Amino acid sequence: MKQITLKELLEAGCHFGHKTNKWNPKAARFIYKPVGDTHIIDLTQTKTLLEKAGQFIIDTIVGDGEVMFVGTKRQASSLVKDAAEKAGAPYINVRWIGGLITNWQEVKKNIEKLQNLKKQLVDPRVMREFTKKEGLLMEREMKKLQSVYGGVTQITSHPAVLCIVDIKKEFTAVREAKQYNIPIVGIVDTNADPDIEYPIPANDDAVGSIQLLINYLTQAYTEGKEKQAVKKQKELAATQKAEQKAEQKATIPAPAPAQKAPKKTVAKKTVQKQSLS
Repeated sequence: MKQITLKELLEAGCHFGHKTNKWNPKAARFIYKPVGDTHIIDLTQTKTLLEKAGQFIIDTIVGDGEVMFVGTKRQASSLVKDAAEKAGAPYINVRWIGGLITNWQEVKKNIEKLQNLKKQLVDPRVMREFTKKEGLLMEREMKKLQSVYGGVTQITSHPAVLCIVDIKKEFTAVREAKQYNIPIVGIVDTNADPDIEYPIPANDDAVGSIQLLINYLTQAYTEGKEKQAVKKQKELAATQKAEQKAEQKATIPAPAPAQKAPKKTVAKKTVQKQSLS
């Protein structure tokens, strides 16, 4: 995993917190000091906790868990989309899908609906059965679903971990995750409650700060996928080797049972009684 430096965090503006009159007292442990009317975040903690969160993401992916990236605020939306698509990770960047965790079966139906519409719209034989107006309505509905569900079409169940930009704004996602005990990796500014499993104290408004942190975390996702692939290759090789041994063992004929040697018969001597003359 690439090491991040304090200089990179500083140049990205990760150290700027919110105004001192808008702070959350629970975030006090991450504040270095106030400068004027702005809190300054302790970047040594940011570095340590960011690297810890990155390792957790790697371990989750290697353990066959899924990580979803969430960032719907204006500054984060395009950054989350670009970084997640590059890493091949699921993401939400328009608005949180209510019930994604607590009511997955209903959300799954909408995802399947989107996938079916995509297949129909690219199949000329299917589209011949619909009028031009019906085709336009289908395309409009597909675009609407795509804007909401486009980043999560590859998942088959709710994620094992959420990675969130601005946990204060994404309070609905945080609430659903906590309800199901799903760990949260989150960028936590000085105005937010850092009561999550993997808080990363940093500026969650500046584009440079968000980009640096999200790129680091999606790189951890990519590294986890690479390690997961290696792990699966080793498991497959071990399984094939075990199967080959079992086949070889099955084809070797069992040894014939040892034949018992014939018993030696000892002739009985008949003792004749001689009559005494």
